Amino acid sequence: MKPLTPRTASAATGLALAALTAVLALTVRYGGSLRDPVALFWWYAACWALFAAALAVLRRAPARRLVPLIAAGAVAIAATGLLGPPRTSSDSYRYVWDGRVQSAGVSPYDHTPQDPALARLRDPWLFPSGTECEGPDLAPIPHTGGTPRCTRINRPAVHTIYPPVAEAYFLAVDRLSPAGARHKAVQIGGALTSLGVTGVLLLILRRRGGNPRWAAYWAWCPAVPLEAVNNAHVDVLGTLLTVAGLGLVASRALTRRAAGGVLIGAAVATKLMPAVVLPGALSGVRRVRDAAAVLLPAAAFAVLAYLPYVLLSHGSVFGYLGGYVAEEGYDDPSAGSRYSLLRLVLPDSWALPVLVAVVAAVSVYVMRRGDPRRPWSGALLVTGWSFLLLTPGYSWYALLLIALVALDGRWEWLGVPLAGAAVYVLGPSFGYRTTLADLAYGSAAALVLTTSLVRHRSAPRPAAEAAESP
Repeated sequence: MKPLTPRTASAATGLALAALTAVLALTVRYGGSLRDPVALFWWYAACWALFAAALAVLRRAPARRLVPLIAAGAVAIAATGLLGPPRTSSDSYRYVWDGRVQSAGVSPYDHTPQDPALARLRDPWLFPSGTECEGPDLAPIPHTGGTPRCTRINRPAVHTIYPPVAEAYFLAVDRLSPAGARHKAVQIGGALTSLGVTGVLLLILRRRGGNPRWAAYWAWCPAVPLEAVNNAHVDVLGTLLTVAGLGLVASRALTRRAAGGVLIGAAVATKLMPAVVLPGALSGVRRVRDAAAVLLPAAAFAVLAYLPYVLLSHGSVFGYLGGYVAEEGYDDPSAGSRYSLLRLVLPDSWALPVLVAVVAAVSVYVMRRGDPRRPWSGALLVTGWSFLLLTPGYSWYALLLIALVALDGRWEWLGVPLAGAAVYVLGPSFGYRTTLADLAYGSAAALVLTTSLVRHRSAPRPAAEAAESP
C-alpha cells in the first residue's frame, strides 16, 4: 500500500476526528437511556467504531503534528458533552446540591436533600412540583398539600457519599458559577478537567519516552465526553490527580515520590476508586523508605482531608457509603451482575473471596516484578483485572482505566470501558440479567488475553534464547 504523505495523513486524521465529533454530538442530542436504550447503544457503538478509525489514521500522521492534532481533537470532542443536559446519569444533580449546601455554610453530610431543614435552598429546577414531577427520572419527596413535590437528585432520602476532595470541588464549582448555571457549571468543570488529563498525559509521555499517540486513547475516547463532561462524573477529577501522581511516583527522587503520594491520596479522597493504583505506585520497590515515601503521604492526605468536615459535621462523614455498597450488591455475590465472569465457573459464595485472592496475587506480582519507572503499567494490570472480575455496572468507573491505557499504550484494555457502557445502557432492556455482563465483559477479557498473547509471542527474544532455538 502506498504510504500517505504527511499532509494527506493529517487531513485524513482531521476528517476522522470531524466524523467522530459529529456523531458524538448527535449521540448527546439523541436523548438518554430511558428513551430507547438499544438505539442509544447503537449510537455509542458508532462512536467507538469511529474512535478506532481515528486512532488507526493517527498512526500515519507525522510526529511533528501529533500534539496539535491530539489537543485540537480533545477540545472538539470534549465540547460535544456540553450540547445537552446529563443524558444517562443524574449524579451531577447531587454535586450541584452539595455545592449549594456548602455555600450556605452547612455540612453536606448532615442532611438529606429532602430534609425540610434545607427547604430554603431548594429551587424549581432541582425541586420541581406539580405536573413537572411526571418524568421517570424524577424522585418524589415528602410534601404537604395536594401538589406533588419531587427532585432531580437520585436517592434524596439518603446522605451524600462523596469524599472530602470531591465535596471541595463541588463547593468550588458552586462559588465560581454564575446564578442560573444549573448543570452547565459542573459540565464545564468536567470538560476542563478532562482536558487537564490530556495535558498531563502528553507531558508524562514526552518526559518518559512514551508514544504521544497514546494520549489519544483518552483525549478522543467516547467515554470521556459522555461520562466526564455530559454526565459530569467527578471520577474525572480523581483520574487527573491519579495520573499526575503516578507521573511523579515514577521519579527516583523521594521528594517527588512523596508529592506523587499526596496526589494519589487526594485522588482517593475524591472517589475512593483510585486506591486500586497503589500496588502499581509501588512497582519494583525494594526499600521500605521508597514505599513509605508514597504510602505515608497518600494516607496522611486522605485522612487530613476529612478533618475539616469531621469538625463541621454533626453526622458521619461517610454518609450513605455503607448503604451504597450493600445496595449495589458488592457484599452479596448473588445480587445483580457483580462478579458475573467468576459466577460462570464458581459458586456465588466463592466469587468475592476468589476476586480478592486474584487481585492480591496480581498486586504482589506488580510490586515485585513491576517497572518502577512505569508505575502506571502495573496500575493498569491491577485495575484492569479488578474490573474484569468485579464486572461493574456503571460505565463511568472506567475513566481511570482509560487514562492508564493512555499512559501505557496497551489499547486492548479499552474493551473494558466499552463493556461497562454496554452493561449500563442496555441493562434496562435485558432486565439487568447477568447474561449481558457475561457477554460484554467476557468479550473484553478475551480481547485482553488474545492480544496479550500475540504481543508476547511477537516480542523480540533475548539473543541467548534465540541462539538456542532450532
